[in-house]
Amino acid sequence: MTTARDLALVALGLPPDRPVAQGDLSLALAGAEAVDLLESGALSLDGDRMMPGPRVATGDRLLDQAHASLTRQEPYETVDEWLWRRGGELAAAYVDDLERAGLVTHPRGHFRLRSARTVLAASHARRSAEERRASGEPVLATLLAAAGIGEDPAEARESLTGDAVTTVLAAVGDAVTQLEAVRLRWDVENAAFDNVWRG
Repeated sequence: MTTARDLALVALGLPPDRPVAQGDLSLALAGAEAVDLLESGALSLDGDRMMPGPRVATGDRLLDQAHASLTRQEPYETVDEWLWRRGGELAAAYVDDLERAGLVTHPRGHFRLRSARTVLAASHARRSAEERRASGEPVLATLLAAAGIGEDPAEARESLTGDAVTTVLAAVGDAVTQLEAVRLRWDVENAAFDNVWRG
């Protein structure tokens, strides 16, 4: 299992009263893919620039897509640029992929119609993702916190090894903060528009 799949499985396993913002999760998933690519040797960083490495068959369709989508001409894109470009609708892509793999189902409701609610199937992949979460593994813990799941793992981050992974995780945190600022600005603008409209 990849870090991104583990992150998606943990997020989908949350109770319905703890929804995760799609944008936050998509950015965290893009960061998880970057970490997985770094660890496989398919990617390296020069500062914050993403330098594609040799093609490595990961055995994961979405991770292979992520590697294929890396910019291969100078100036290489920054981690921040990658997160925003790759992160668009990535949460939905992972739900579709997990459903295709039989790890996510949509239970049937009245009149045997499929529910919009996603339910995780009992599987080794789900147990493994939950065990990784419970262990406090620093990369997954940091990504979960960035997506709004769990506490900020300050102690776990201290045990991170490698400047490249630390750079990616910091960029994910910054991107999620930027996204929240955009949401707040939209809320303020919408409230102001509503007040003007009402007269």
